[in-house]
Amino acid sequence: MNYYAHAFPFLDSDAGDDAFPYFLAGLAAPDWLTVVDRQCRVRLKHAEPLTGDADRVVAAVARGAAQHIRDDARFHGTRPFAETTLELSRRVRGVLGHDASFRPGFLGHLLLELLLDAHLIAGDLQRLEAYYRLLDAVDPARVESAINRMAVRPAERLAWFIGRFREARILWDYLDDAKLLWRLNQVMGRVNLAQLPDEFAGILPDARRLVDDRAGELLEGLPA
Repeated sequence: MNYYAHAFPFLDSDAGDDAFPYFLAGLAAPDWLTVVDRQCRVRLKHAEPLTGDADRVVAAVARGAAQHIRDDARFHGTRPFAETTLELSRRVRGVLGHDASFRPGFLGHLLLELLLDAHLIAGDLQRLEAYYRLLDAVDPARVESAINRMAVRPAERLAWFIGRFREARILWDYLDDAKLLWRLNQVMGRVNLAQLPDEFAGILPDARRLVDDRAGELLEGLPA
């Protein structure tokens, strides 16, 4: 699951709770860390003890991080996830061949998660606007401090990256094939894989339809 799919089930749950934006930041934090420092991870066994912390911000971030980890474990273990990833990987190979420098399996997984976000975003654009408004309310330094109490090593650039994430509004780009290809290539660059050619965008419309068709199955069992 990607940023928005993690947050989507909870966006109507704030009820005026001023710590709620920090729960959303906690939901995003494990994915933020893959960009900031791939060796810096949050483990469930380290997050769960802090969910009742006396500091409400720390507790909210910890609840979000723990929820993220549990939801990913469930999502990645489902048959719809495995089948859809396999089919997307097959389509990737149809365009790119078997060149290992592109890692079709990785791309199939990545495409599924970004296109599932796109599916949810397209259904209600105002909810994405609300998501960003809530994230805009957090103090990045407090999020970084909370995460560093549960991460395996300090994430020294997390606060900086939260600011960049909020400014870039990258989730809007998932709705447009050309912008999505650009975002995919950003990820490819971060993991030292070859850049995708322009013709890769040709598979995106059908890939969107596939994920749209299976979205109900993919999201089944997640928090409602």
